[in-house]
Amino acid sequence: MKKNELLYLSQADVAAVNLPMPEIIEALEIAFRDKGEGKTEAPPKPGIHPGGGDNFIHALLAYIPSMKSAGIKWVSGFVGNYKRGLPYITGLLILNDAETGLPISIMDCVWITGMRTGAATALSARYLARPESTVLGVLGCGVQGRSNLEALKVLFPLKRVMAYDIIAELTKRYAEEMSKRFGIEVIPVDKPRDAVTGCDIIVTAGPILKKPHRTIQAGMMDEGAFASLVDFDSYWHPAAMRESSKFCTDDTAQLLQYKESGYFQDIPPIYADLGELVAGKKTGRANPKERTMTANLGLAIDDMAVAPIIYKRALKMGIGTKLPL
Repeated sequence: MKKNELLYLSQADVAAVNLPMPEIIEALEIAFRDKGEGKTEAPPKPGIHPGGGDNFIHALLAYIPSMKSAGIKWVSGFVGNYKRGLPYITGLLILNDAETGLPISIMDCVWITGMRTGAATALSARYLARPESTVLGVLGCGVQGRSNLEALKVLFPLKRVMAYDIIAELTKRYAEEMSKRFGIEVIPVDKPRDAVTGCDIIVTAGPILKKPHRTIQAGMMDEGAFASLVDFDSYWHPAAMRESSKFCTDDTAQLLQYKESGYFQDIPPIYADLGELVAGKKTGRANPKERTMTANLGLAIDDMAVAPIIYKRALKMGIGTKLPL
C-alpha cells in the first residue's frame, strides 16, 4: 500500500521557495479568468471574531480545476498583535490533491497572503489604472505596503512613492528599505493627503476596521487616479469613494456578505468584480480621466493559485518536512 505523506512548509520554507512576483501575478490572472468564466468554486468565507472588535479568523476555500488546485486557508488578523510583538496576519493553508482529496501539504500562509494580495492589486490595476502611472501613494507601511509596491512595480513604470503611516518610525523605515530594494525614490510624508493627492495609484493598507476612520476626504484623489482599498473602506470617506467612476471588488457575493456583517456600510454601487474584468465581460478603465477603485477582499482562489506552485517547487528543491498522514 502506498504510504500517504504530506509536506509541511514553515514560513521560512515558503519564503525560501522564492516564487517571483511576476509569476504570482500571472497565476492570479489565470485563476481570475477562470472565475470570470464560471469555472472555479469558491464560496464566501465564513469567519469567527475572538475578542470582538476588528479581530477575525476566516476560512477560505477554493477549487481551481485548470490548476488542479483545491484547499483551504485558516487565517487570522488581530489588530492589537503589534502591542505583543506579534504579526497582524497569521495562519495555515492546507492543499489537497484534487483527484483523491488527500491533503498533500500544510504550509504557513503569511508569505503567500502578503504576496498574493499585492499581486491582486497589480492585476486590478492592469485593468483600472492608467498604464503610464509613475507615482504611487502608500498609506500603511507594513507587509501590504511592501508587497503592493513590489507587485505594482512589475506592471507600471513607477518612479516615486509617497509613503505615510500613523507611526512615523515605520514610515521612515519603509522609505529606507524600499528605496534601497527597488532603486526607487520613496518619500516619507507626515500627512495622509500627501500620499493621495498627486498620486496616480493609491494603496490604503492599514488594519481592516468595521468603523472607517474616513481620513481620505472628497477632493483629495486626483482625476485619473486608481485606488486599491486593501484595508476595505477603512481609510475612505463615503463622499471620496463616490467620486470614483468605477467601484470594483474581487468578489461581489463576498463583499455583500461583509456588508451584512457590518463592513462597507456606505459605498458606491459595485461596477464589476475582478473576474469579470479579466475575462473581458466588463470594460475596465475607459478614459484617462476616470477615477477608479477596487476593494479586493482577499479570496481563496488567490491562495490556491499560488499554493500548488509553491508545493511543486518545494518538492523539487528539497524544501520542507515530509510527515505521515
